[in-house]
Amino acid sequence: MSNPYRGLPSVDQLLQHPSLEGARQRFPAERVTAHSRAVLERARATIAGAAPSGDGGGGAAAPRIEALAEAVASSLEDSAAPSLRAVINATGVILHTNLGRAPLSTAAREAMNAAGRGYSNLEFDLTAGERGSRLAHLERILREVTGAEAGMAVNNNAAALLLALSALVGEREVIVSRGQAVEIGGGFRIPDVCRQSGAKLVEVGTTNRTHALDYEGAVGDATAAILRVHASNFRIVGFTEQPTLAELQAVASAAGALLLDDIGSGCLLDTSRFGLAPEPRPQESLAAGADLVMFSGDKLLGGPQAGIIVGRAALVAQLRRHPLARALRADKTTIAGLAATLRHYLLGEAESAIPVWRMISAPAAAMRERAEGWRLALGAGDVEAGQSMIGGGSLPGESLPTSVLALRREGGRAQRLAERLRLGDPPVVARVERDAVLLDPRTVDEDETASLVGALQAALREH
Repeated sequence: MSNPYRGLPSVDQLLQHPSLEGARQRFPAERVTAHSRAVLERARATIAGAAPSGDGGGGAAAPRIEALAEAVASSLEDSAAPSLRAVINATGVILHTNLGRAPLSTAAREAMNAAGRGYSNLEFDLTAGERGSRLAHLERILREVTGAEAGMAVNNNAAALLLALSALVGEREVIVSRGQAVEIGGGFRIPDVCRQSGAKLVEVGTTNRTHALDYEGAVGDATAAILRVHASNFRIVGFTEQPTLAELQAVASAAGALLLDDIGSGCLLDTSRFGLAPEPRPQESLAAGADLVMFSGDKLLGGPQAGIIVGRAALVAQLRRHPLARALRADKTTIAGLAATLRHYLLGEAESAIPVWRMISAPAAAMRERAEGWRLALGAGDVEAGQSMIGGGSLPGESLPTSVLALRREGGRAQRLAERLRLGDPPVVARVERDAVLLDPRTVDEDETASLVGALQAALREH
């Protein structure tokens, strides 16, 4: 019986195959060699796995050299392909954490591109001709839009809380309601952040009800701060109570303690204007007496990932001097994108310029019109009433009326259609409910319409 291993080419023979000419020109020689060795090793493993036990031959035939060369070229291309890709979000979840939360405005994207394209005055004072501070690029605009004495940004809101507790509480006590000692996503919890900072967490009240008297009873000589955490990713309903920020400020002031307010989503507009529940805003927290307010940049603010801290100038100055401030600082592109996003609020154009607010403010009638357009272009599906979710740890349980294009497929075929859409080019992420793939126009930009219809047509042809 012939030995199938003898049918395998040597590494040198495989490397010289004409169909690898393009790969040899595109990739470094050592990478082409390494992938060729790996492909040959897999071929040997396949032959070994197919061989009868105890028999050195008689297994699977060796692949042809053309097939091996093709596998090498494919392996090289796969290794260089980016795993982070742009996708079309047709789920109707506006701030989809798994899909990158807030899409950026045109101005924010352009600002980030400009900052990354070449050199910038990131830490250089052009007027004085000497070293400056990267924090200066956000200082004035944060004061303008929030009314705070001072402000700064770090790389996310968990970092903002960690920095505030590390710099201002240290090994002293911080008081938190039990109902607010929450998990903030990805397995990270407020108690864990407190412990990492060195602060001693003192929990008061119960999960559903905490009173100002609970805080008063917990205050002692070791108390450095009272921390309020907005429950931005869940809601407790029924027999509940939490003290107002003004009540907490009175307790903190009497105890000589700081009042820190983590409001989470970074909302600067009045959400009740859009038929949504009120979301805490930094302007209101500061007016109610919070010493520092912390919030995210990539949720309802609509900018890049960042943690923003605004409040009393003396406290912000302490944070800037703390060693963690350097470890947690935002990079130049984030600063540029965040400043551009904040300018939209300063100019009164957030609702039209920031994608998140365009989606939230879009009328239900417009959503139906767009879904009908998709149906006509495809010649398939039904337009049905639906609900778009805010998502992303903002306005839990709140939704907006919309219309969806429903593509019904029974017997598990809806899941297969959704998978084909995800694996297409561009990838399309949709919802699957009750044997139907649902596509919500609220989270699909007008500029993505042609790409979405093309992806749907391709997926339906394969179905």
